[in-house]
Amino acid sequence: MNTHYSMIAAAVAAALALGCASTPKQPAGSEQVRAKLTALQNDPALATQAPVATKDAELAVKQAEIAQPDVALAAHRVYIADRKVDTAKAQAETKMAEMQRTALNKQSEKARLDARTREADLAKSDALVARAEAAEQKVAVTQARSDADAALLAANASRQEAEDLQRQLEVLQAKPTDRGLVLTLGDTLFATGKSELKSGATVNLDRLGDFLSEYPDRTAAIEGFTDSIGSEESNQSLSERRADSVKRYLVARGVKSDRLRSTGRGENAPVADNESPSGRQQNRRVEVIISQANGAGGGK
Repeated sequence: MNTHYSMIAAAVAAALALGCASTPKQPAGSEQVRAKLTALQNDPALATQAPVATKDAELAVKQAEIAQPDVALAAHRVYIADRKVDTAKAQAETKMAEMQRTALNKQSEKARLDARTREADLAKSDALVARAEAAEQKVAVTQARSDADAALLAANASRQEAEDLQRQLEVLQAKPTDRGLVLTLGDTLFATGKSELKSGATVNLDRLGDFLSEYPDRTAAIEGFTDSIGSEESNQSLSERRADSVKRYLVARGVKSDRLRSTGRGENAPVADNESPSGRQQNRRVEVIISQANGAGGGK
């Protein structure tokens, strides 16, 4: 489309440059359109594939080549001719592709018929070979059924795995985002101002550990956040220690350290207003971003 607009712009600019010349010249851009049409007409593979569209394009090009003092009309004719040439070429290429596909289908069908003929001749000339071929065919059918059953079992297993994954994500209450699956852990994991995990408050962490153990191709980024109470430096340090505590807990449950990355975000990126107790409680959190399958990750 940019080429068409360029042609129109070139035609308008050329017409303006001519100013008030008494004898209009051949519209700018018409030479390029004519060259495109000539290339199509000279292509032995495409020239005869779309005769109606090619004829239509020829008429449009001739119209575009007529000297025209009206700048906009001349540019429009060049644009229309260019589009018709492109249309003729596209139709010719489509027709050629269809002919090639038909020829290939015929060749394939002939090859299949030849093969069947040879098999029939062999069967007639040698009954033993025929029986052997029948036995082989039976084996092939049996194998095909076995393969089909295996494929069905694999499909059922894949569907079951997808359903299991969805159920686990629902239990974890993980939300899909552009960054991955985000699991938000509230401030119930830690006492106020502390980074040690509370005893008995790790149910979701246990579930997360089980999930990561079951899906070893996934990684997790652990990010700690705080509210705005206290200095920025202390909040940054606290968020880092809390993220590290979550990572250590998961490692202790058997998740490899190189699949986990922990960072502290301090009081940055609040999800609620720090002016109210409820808002500050929402901001005191740890977020675990679970990668998609085959995701890369590193540990801190």
